[in-house]
Amino acid sequence: MIQGQENGKERITIFLDGSNFYHRLKDSELGLVRKEFNSPKSEELVKNQQKLFTNLKKQDWTIKTGFMMKHDKDYKEKGVDVKLAVDILDMAYQDKYDTAIMVSSDTDLIPGIIRAKELGKKIEYIGFSHRPSFAMQRYANLSRLLSKIELEQFFLKTLF
Repeated sequence: MIQGQENGKERITIFLDGSNFYHRLKDSELGLVRKEFNSPKSEELVKNQQKLFTNLKKQDWTIKTGFMMKHDKDYKEKGVDVKLAVDILDMAYQDKYDTAIMVSSDTDLIPGIIRAKELGKKIEYIGFSHRPSFAMQRYANLSRLLSKIELEQFFLKTLF
């Protein structure tokens, strides 16, 4: 999450569900990130994730992680949506933002979004055009869907 101001007036906070964002990017329809199971590159991936976290922290992002839980042969991150919902509400009650930008398609956040709106907060939803969350769009004041063409400019061609 990152907090900021636009023209010294509107206070904006971005709530980004990193796991949700990552899984939307690696969807086969986008093909931006290769899906590799049981890859020997796992240590490298962890190292790169730590570099990403360090870079984001230098830019005033607050990083909150969940915990990994094994489900069959896969691992899934758990607890992130609860942390996001708590932050959305806690910061709304403390009047720390005017607009929350939600970069997540997780509908578990909707009750928190509804309450934040009742407290006078604006909610913007950022999703993906190939798999939008219609429920998130319904509850947001504004929504923006990112297309493959818009996203490709941020990725090296070697990822395709």
